[in-house]
Amino acid sequence: MNKALKTIDIISEWGGKIGRWFTLCLILVIVQEVIRRYVFNAPSIWGYEVSIAFGTSLYAWGYAYTESKRAHVRVDVFYLHMSPRTRAIFDTAGGFIFFLPTIAFVVFAAWNKMFWSWSVLEKSVEGFWYPPWYPLRTMIFIGWALLFLQGLATLSRNIYYAVKGRTL
Repeated sequence: MNKALKTIDIISEWGGKIGRWFTLCLILVIVQEVIRRYVFNAPSIWGYEVSIAFGTSLYAWGYAYTESKRAHVRVDVFYLHMSPRTRAIFDTAGGFIFFLPTIAFVVFAAWNKMFWSWSVLEKSVEGFWYPPWYPLRTMIFIGWALLFLQGLATLSRNIYYAVKGRTL
């Protein structure tokens, strides 16, 4: 089990590394678009949609990485005052009640949307050049699926800590 959890962590780490490249691409697209618009007065027709694609991919691939670092936002009013074991119990309950059902639903919806998008070869209708949108739908699905896997790993660790009182 420990090997499987470490594998999921490695996958999430790689997702974060891929997300860094989306960040660089997003910055480059926005900088060139700003230069084109305000220096040359010649904005592109593709800058907006490409920046949406890179930004969305960045977020989607960053979900699992952020979960692996336990860096998602949480309300710490009571949580900080709990013992580590109580936190693990609290996180386990929250994982079963909120995380698993919600993310499972989102992964299922993202799968359906991705499948539909590929079946009709969906194109963006936001601009004038109609780029393919199915690769973006795939990135979104992969991001949510990775978050689901990382969430299962986190939940497994919380259950182990709640029961055994030590980390896995």
